[in-house]
Amino acid sequence: MSKLEIDRDGPVLRLTLSNPERRNAITWPMYDGLSSIESLVAEDRGIRVVVLRGAGGKAFAAGTDIRQFADFTTGEQGVEYERRIAAVLTSLLRIRVPVVGVVQGPAVGAGLALAACCDLVVATPDAVFGAPVARTLGNTLPPLVIARLQQRLGAGRTMALLLTAGLMPASEAAIAGFVTEVIEREDLDERVEALLRVICSNAPLTLASLKEFDRRILRDGAFADGEDILSEVYASRDFQAGVKAFLAHEDVEWEGR
Repeated sequence: MSKLEIDRDGPVLRLTLSNPERRNAITWPMYDGLSSIESLVAEDRGIRVVVLRGAGGKAFAAGTDIRQFADFTTGEQGVEYERRIAAVLTSLLRIRVPVVGVVQGPAVGAGLALAACCDLVVATPDAVFGAPVARTLGNTLPPLVIARLQQRLGAGRTMALLLTAGLMPASEAAIAGFVTEVIEREDLDERVEALLRVICSNAPLTLASLKEFDRRILRDGAFADGEDILSEVYASRDFQAGVKAFLAHEDVEWEGR
């Protein structure tokens, strides 16, 4: 049975794409689960970071479950599908806390899009990234996904990857900046947990502001408006506590307000 597994572990929200018999291909129920995460995190201020990975360790996600396309006969069905996926991806980009993607094996098609919506991506050496629809299904990618890929990979690498219908190994994705770190499988869990501890120790309002600015820059460019966020952060109790603690050479406990 395919599902999105959701587990709250202290300040960490762990999400697992679970459809291992189909290399974690994403079904409508899994997409619906992903759509719920933005509001879940917004309502629970104790969540400091989200982790997204695939079940079984053999794949992150092999795209959308193709069986769901079997009854497509019109262009409007394709448009409606892409609208639905765009809503899911937009919601993921709006999550207020950092999202860490953990990629083992393929992250292709919609799996690539999900990885691109993560703020940090760690991968094992066997991970590969791509959207080879030009040689498989003959469909296409919407502007939102291409824009996000161009932001994370660069325009040249993005178009080369898509036009050749190729797969990019983790080592090349790391050189491009898409992958934060390539980690051997035996060290993966330990390294991920260390990364999560670092993120959880940082000022949550600062992290949320950086995420929101990244989202606005994707939409509006370098001159995106940010004064509302700047005002919120500089007026916060956390900023006042941070200045006081820094001057006193003391540690600070962030409240997120």
